Amino acid sequence: MTTMEVRTRESLQHKHTFGVACTAPAYAPIRSKEHLDTVGRVFEPHEVFILGGGSNVLFLSAPRKLVLHNQLRGYRIDEEDGNTAIVAAAGGENWHQFVRWTLEQGYGGLENLSLIPGSVGAAPMQNIGAYGVEVSQVIYDLEAYDLVRGEWRRFTPEECTFDYRNSFFKQGGKGRFFITEVRFRLTIFNHNLNTSYGAISKELSQRGITDPDPEDISEAVMTIRRHKLPDPAELGNAGSFFKNPIIKRAQFSRLRKTFPDMVHYPVSPKYVKIPAGWLIEQCGWRGQRRGWVGSYSKQSLVLVNYGQATGRDIWAFAQAVKRSVFEKFGITLEEEVNVVGG
Repeated sequence: MTTMEVRTRESLQHKHTFGVACTAPAYAPIRSKEHLDTVGRVFEPHEVFILGGGSNVLFLSAPRKLVLHNQLRGYRIDEEDGNTAIVAAAGGENWHQFVRWTLEQGYGGLENLSLIPGSVGAAPMQNIGAYGVEVSQVIYDLEAYDLVRGEWRRFTPEECTFDYRNSFFKQGGKGRFFITEVRFRLTIFNHNLNTSYGAISKELSQRGITDPDPEDISEAVMTIRRHKLPDPAELGNAGSFFKNPIIKRAQFSRLRKTFPDMVHYPVSPKYVKIPAGWLIEQCGWRGQRRGWVGSYSKQSLVLVNYGQATGRDIWAFAQAVKRSVFEKFGITLEEEVNVVGG
């Protein structure tokens, strides 16, 4: 059993993708499951803050808690049966590297989720999604440590109560469950490929690919994302800052009379999804900068830190964006990032 290390006055600036300067009073890298048993015996859940890859968090102020940083590592193949493979990854693994590993094994299912920053453990919490696919569609189950009861628990997809960019772990289970492992149900052949969303089909066509495999789609997605989104290592950001709002068709019909070119995607007979990036761009924010904060020039949905922004600077910019969208369209944007502090 390895001893859990606790460090004081630990900088978090390079442990999250916004790159905001903040310092944790106490910090513990979780590199083995035994470390969580130690935490459960010594600390109460309200005394800890769980940090994964840091790709979806905005620190308005430093957490006044013990920061538990998920650094659990490892992949494995649990089962291959017919066309199905059950594969597992530890919660601290880099998400994109894991996706690439599954493709190297010849498995399909995660290709549309290539190049999304963050960790495996954070993927189900956020129910990450891109280009017509959500991770909840391929999750088999997951393992988490309950900091309240001090015990291990395995969750089925139904128990995770997945929703659009949401799950039980962002709601009732927030701060209570430390996700240690996620298992995925992937395909070995006869892959169910999704090429209809966004620019994937156009990118494949430009490459002369008419019969794509999962690797082809992954390469196309990576090309698209690199063109549209800034590299967090070069320009601090957390990807999409806001969720794409889902509104009633009646409201959409009224808006379309004023904005006939409004981009939308059907969700159900009663609801449609409006791209938040389109709304923000129509309000004139694309490429705009205020001090050290701005809206990215190639994708207005991405707010960026130009180097010395504080969390409150970014938050103030985001609220100005929200107000302008509401004033113009009557639509309230909801933050996708997890906001810490106040």
